[in-house]
Amino acid sequence: MVTRSKNGVYKPKVLLITAQEPNFLTEALADEKWKMAMEEEYNALMKNRTWTLVDLPAERKPVGNRWIYKVKRNSDGSVLKYKARLVAKGFLQKAGFDFTDTFSPVIKPTTIRVVITLALSFGWYIR
Repeated sequence: MVTRSKNGVYKPKVLLITAQEPNFLTEALADEKWKMAMEEEYNALMKNRTWTLVDLPAERKPVGNRWIYKVKRNSDGSVLKYKARLVAKGFLQKAGFDFTDTFSPVIKPTTIRVVITLALSFGWYIR
């Protein structure tokens, strides 16, 4: 089989750097696009009631947080959206005191299809 690379034909790889991801909050606040992304994330967290404020127990430090920034791109390399995420510094937490369980509500579509197929084949009731 004759391929382009065997014939010496190469497609040059082009890296387009159009948008930089900030490393610090001060860098992000200087750009209006990142401010909008942070505002969208904060509004989503508030809408979903992600946390509840409680009194801090004695001799405990609050868990800090950090903004993570990512530029999402289309397949052609153009900017699709600016994404900002507020994440907790979970490595400071103590198991059993700061939290007892962890939960991630993620399920793969393949798992859903398998369960539905099993239910249909065995005549199980699905509600």
